Amino acid sequence: MIRKILRFFGFLALGVIALVAIAYVIIDKPVPNGTLGQDAEALTDEVLNALNKQGFDSLEYIEFTFRNTNRYKWDRRNNSVIVNWEEQEVYLDLNRPIDSYNLLELKAYQNFINDSFWLMAPFKLRDEGVIRSTVAVENGRGLLVTYSSGGLTPGDSYLWIIDENGFPTSWKLWTSNIPVGGLKLGWSGWVNKNDVWFSTVHEGKFTTVPVEVHLVR
Repeated sequence: MIRKILRFFGFLALGVIALVAIAYVIIDKPVPNGTLGQDAEALTDEVLNALNKQGFDSLEYIEFTFRNTNRYKWDRRNNSVIVNWEEQEVYLDLNRPIDSYNLLELKAYQNFINDSFWLMAPFKLRDEGVIRSTVAVENGRGLLVTYSSGGLTPGDSYLWIIDENGFPTSWKLWTSNIPVGGLKLGWSGWVNKNDVWFSTVHEGKFTTVPVEVHLVR
């Protein structure tokens, strides 16, 4: 009887592994080839103008929450941030070198770099080391960006899908911390704060990433 039960769970485990493997093959996609040049730069300009990149750059303070758990009070004028998660509260002076942080500060810094990217990724299209190219897509217009340097995971690529108004509607990700390439999540729930547009909902097949913007000035 025990052997039969063990055999059943063994077959069940093999079935789950097989389904995961099949799903991986179906979902996993390579990074598409893009076309560099004026069209990519013009589409980049359109996105930055639609979301008001100039207004974003002038903001001195942003307060936001990521996934309803990690909370941030970001003083951009003084380049510092207060990070809260679970029972922890950490003040980070972002002017300090990373190797001077203790373990708790390093955890707060990693959280901030990851979570703030979901807040402001469209405003980083022209960061140093970003390669931009256009990609043909079924609906909308495709803008592929690859971060060749900077951040915690250089080499990551994102294919933005842009609507007729210059707003991103979704992106596909090729990142080192996600094993499946081309995973798609939406950019919706746009809110206007001080004439700057922020997306607050990133919904995909497997997860939803909420980013709540509380206060900017």
